[in-house]
Amino acid sequence: MSEPSPAVAAAVEGELRLLDPSVRASAELLSQVLHPEYREIDSTGRVWDRDMMIASLTGDDAPHPGPLTASRMRGVQLDGQLVHVTYDTEVKGRFAHRSSLWRPTGVGWLLYFHQATLFDHAPHAGPHDKG
Repeated sequence: MSEPSPAVAAAVEGELRLLDPSVRASAELLSQVLHPEYREIDSTGRVWDRDMMIASLTGDDAPHPGPLTASRMRGVQLDGQLVHVTYDTEVKGRFAHRSSLWRPTGVGWLLYFHQATLFDHAPHAGPHDKG
């Protein structure tokens, strides 16, 4: 397998930073990773913008979900201005498929869009799984 492009490597690195609890708890660090036009559709269907997300993650009543496990992370550079990263997460027995779009800016690659979809962890073979 070939090495990922520098753009894919930067997006995956950014995604891993966002999984770090210390980054998620810091408005300053989050603002360094989230694009000014950031949008998210969470696993409940709620739509978030950058300011809402930063406030939610860093507020006094912010959720502290505990250890998060990420798996099957991979990225694809769609063109010079877009990287798509997909992966799965597990937090306290809740599983989600995640999809992110990263765009370059003057300060590096920033998360532009993210969506999470809950799924049952029951073993199954998806259209992209071999086996």
